[in-house]
Amino acid sequence: MALPFESSAFKDIVVVLGAAGLVIPAFAALRISPVVGFILVGIAAGPFGLGALSGTIPALQWVSISDPDVLAAPAEIGIAMLLFALGLDLSLDRIRTMRHTIFGLGPAQLGLCTAVLLPVLLLIGMSIGPALALAAALALSSTAVGLQMLSSSGRMGSHTGRTALGMLLFQDLALAPLLLLIGAGTAAGGFGASLGIGVATLAGIALAAKLVVPALFLQAARTRRSELFLAAALVVLIGSAAVAAAAGLSPAVGALVAGLMLAETDYRRQIEAAVQPFEGLLLGVFLIWVGMRIDLAAIAAQPLLLLAGVVTVIGLKAAVIFMLLRWQKRSPGVAGHVALLMASPSETSLVVLAAALTAGLTGGLVAELVLAVASVSLALAPLLGMIGARFESGMVPHRHDQTEAPLPGHTVIIGFGRVGQLVAAMLEAHEQPWLAVDSDPDEVQRLRLAGKAVIYGDARRPELLATLRLETARAVVLTIDAARALDTMVGLIRERHPDLCVVVRARDAEHAGQLYARGVTDAVPETVESSLQLAEAVLIDLGVPMGRVIASVHEKRGELRAIIQGSGGKATLPRRSSRLRKAD
Repeated sequence: MALPFESSAFKDIVVVLGAAGLVIPAFAALRISPVVGFILVGIAAGPFGLGALSGTIPALQWVSISDPDVLAAPAEIGIAMLLFALGLDLSLDRIRTMRHTIFGLGPAQLGLCTAVLLPVLLLIGMSIGPALALAAALALSSTAVGLQMLSSSGRMGSHTGRTALGMLLFQDLALAPLLLLIGAGTAAGGFGASLGIGVATLAGIALAAKLVVPALFLQAARTRRSELFLAAALVVLIGSAAVAAAAGLSPAVGALVAGLMLAETDYRRQIEAAVQPFEGLLLGVFLIWVGMRIDLAAIAAQPLLLLAGVVTVIGLKAAVIFMLLRWQKRSPGVAGHVALLMASPSETSLVVLAAALTAGLTGGLVAELVLAVASVSLALAPLLGMIGARFESGMVPHRHDQTEAPLPGHTVIIGFGRVGQLVAAMLEAHEQPWLAVDSDPDEVQRLRLAGKAVIYGDARRPELLATLRLETARAVVLTIDAARALDTMVGLIRERHPDLCVVVRARDAEHAGQLYARGVTDAVPETVESSLQLAEAVLIDLGVPMGRVIASVHEKRGELRAIIQGSGGKATLPRRSSRLRKAD
């Protein structure tokens, strides 16, 4: 059967994929969140943009989306994948460590922001139920934008970073009950019955994700085939979303609960790495779908209304968060920075708004206005974060606040065989924190039961690095044998983290020279180290004082390192003469 190249559905998918291929690199080059670009593409290519003109200008049909409903299913999967990734990021250890901030400031921020936005929505004619849902949606803040800006400025371990992270984590946790309440509030069977069915369904998903799903990932990991691991992740994601939808819930809430449960397994990082490429693309489809629902022509008839909405949402949220943090004894700089960083709605606000639209809670011009306000405010989030950082810096221009210094980082060990375990033992002996990554699922399981900080991850997958948060680490130790994967990882680490200490296990002097050329801090060739250890042992056995032996070995190691570093990858150990080889 021939592929229907001329079908409208095929053309719409091509437009979406082409937009994704152009938007992500273009906005990354401009250092603007691609979220903004995807929404603009949806506005431009949707039925209220170029699609409205395609009837009079037929050529425009090739760059417009003729059937918005064709994106409905991919948009749902994009929402589910976004919340699945959010769930994976919410480990119990993190929640336990930050419980006072998460369950203290978090509910206060979300509740107060919802309370001050609710009267505004009531004033424009909304009833109490829909207004409450939309106020809660607008009260959410962008985790992705906030954490990216804090990380890039080195503030993740500061008072600002910990305060913002705690409140953002509570918002992520609140998404599941919020979506559950929206679905139950519009169900035909009544609120109480629908809520009970929803809770029971989510409990079933959580139980399955806790007891059954890890065995699925264990078998996928044993195959050492990345495509099977990805297939397992997609089965869990889509299966949990489908079960939630069958119970009358938003598919996204099922995916979020599954992600929360899998966050405690040994496969968390590898699952993140597997779904990450699809997460960005499908989230882009969702954002394009959101943009297609915004009728700018109708809103442009009252531009002051849109401007007033953006100013009101950002102003009220910033004021509430600032006063809350000052009441909690945070400094004016920290309170101002966090308030501006969290003043804009988030991409999860759009998820909640979409759920309210699907449930029929709202619609018409009011819904389009709220979507436009959320989208424009989200576009301003990076700018507000930069202003907040400047504000905080301006509050303490002449001194460095020691309480704002980043927390001490850890060492990441990639490859936890005999070499990696010995490195970890030495780090423990000197009270240095570490986290290890290994690709043997059975060994990881055994070590985790023994209380070791080891997670599952396939070092052959470069995207794994993006999930390890190396920006907070002090050093990385690479002990893996695969030379090609090792070279790739060194290149990626140096590209993304040029100042990070990188220590690598090399096969020989030549390989060590190549790694030095790629920018590693130290490369330790196995052949050189074994030779030095043999020399040290024989000298001590011959009666040479240990202090002199250690000093001479250390001096020789320095000489060889200098030769290797200057060799450009062409260094070799001295070779035996042909006469000696014949004697062998």
